[in-house]
Amino acid sequence: MVVLVPDADGSVGQITVSNDAGSVDISQPNQSTVVRSRKTPPDAPVSLDAAHVQDLFGQVVSNQPPPPVHFVLHFLSDSVQLLPASGRQLPGIVAAIHQRAPTRISVVGHTDTMGDKAYNLDLSMRRAKAVKRLLVANGVDDTLIDVSSHGEENPLVKTADNVANAKNRRVEVIVR
Repeated sequence: MVVLVPDADGSVGQITVSNDAGSVDISQPNQSTVVRSRKTPPDAPVSLDAAHVQDLFGQVVSNQPPPPVHFVLHFLSDSVQLLPASGRQLPGIVAAIHQRAPTRISVVGHTDTMGDKAYNLDLSMRRAKAVKRLLVANGVDDTLIDVSSHGEENPLVKTADNVANAKNRRVEVIVR
């Protein structure tokens, strides 16, 4: 049995359940299908009431980890210095880390497209390492933190080369 359960925010995606004999699309909340064998197509979709879904899968759903929390910190141009508003986010990030008792924290550095790509890759790594040092100084276990950098690749705002953009000078912190 496959059941499409809404996300915590109520949104619903879509899935296709298929085998050698056919396929069925499911796109409504609590819609389900059953696959009986490889040689018979999945059953036509059936809507289940929320209470029945809870009876069937409630324990599994309640044991899921919470979704990751995402923070974005911005920097001065050509610097590892946080902008004041980003510095004020640090207590909230640390609180989220301690509250969630995560198994992993990703710290990913980025730059805008000003300057040389190799320099930007190094700058984005220095930014990520600076954020890691700040987190560790605020009581976060450094062994939980993965640090990486993208340089000017993966900009938040697409720009031409050698364009300064404050939104692209960032470190993303993802608490899992």
